Amino acid sequence: MTTRRQPEFQLPKTSFLFIVVGIFLLFILLKSAVTIDAGEGGVLWKRFAGGVVTDKPSMGEGFHIVAPWNEVQVYELRQQEYYDKMKVLSSNGLDIELDATIWYQPEEKNLGILHKTKGTSYLERLVKPALRSATREVVGRYTPEEIYSSKRGVIQDEILIEIKKILENQFVQVNKVLVRDVTLPPTIKSAIERKLKQEQEALEYEFRLVKASKEAEKVRIDAQGKADANRILSASLTEKILKDKGIEATLKLSESPNSKVVIVGGKDGLPLILGNN
Repeated sequence: MTTRRQPEFQLPKTSFLFIVVGIFLLFILLKSAVTIDAGEGGVLWKRFAGGVVTDKPSMGEGFHIVAPWNEVQVYELRQQEYYDKMKVLSSNGLDIELDATIWYQPEEKNLGILHKTKGTSYLERLVKPALRSATREVVGRYTPEEIYSSKRGVIQDEILIEIKKILENQFVQVNKVLVRDVTLPPTIKSAIERKLKQEQEALEYEFRLVKASKEAEKVRIDAQGKADANRILSASLTEKILKDKGIEATLKLSESPNSKVVIVGGKDGLPLILGNN
């Protein structure tokens, strides 16, 4: 008895070809699709057409299709922050530790040139060296006392100005520099704090002296005014005026309901009032 063999299933050649083509097209699609998120920009690099595209704006947010043999480098366009702790020298050669923060971002319109000339590591190549160089340059102009007390805001502004000079035409935008902390040697810090305290006490003492002087001047002016008023009043009170005032007062008293005796021609010519009560 012979056994009958079942026929084997064979995939048609055309179907196999379609599968291969479909996989290839899917690969091409995945390779060609580029999504750029919010706050980002893309730089296109063309393998067979001149490399990095620098004469057009960066690729904006959204979905893009590019040739599979080309590449897109995505950059963060939002403001970014870098913090650094540095040792620098003051104008008199003392070591100072300074904590600084810089806010920066790439220039969107020049993103292609930045990518071509500096690359994605522009923070290490540009921003960090510029911050350190500018900080050393500016801090070297001031004494530890100025840096520690009254000049911090000025130093921030001057560091920002110096960094912008260094990074001019480097396609990086610097928005702000913040000096967060200044650490001096303990002995220098104590000496500065004692000096500042003494200056504050001196200013307070000077204020009290000025206040006391003004109060004394006010008392003198008041006394002088009263003396002048008394002198003027004394000069105006003649004998005749006194007699007239006395007679006027006597007449008013005589009109009151209380019983009295008025004698005209008393001492110094003034009336006398004698009461019966």
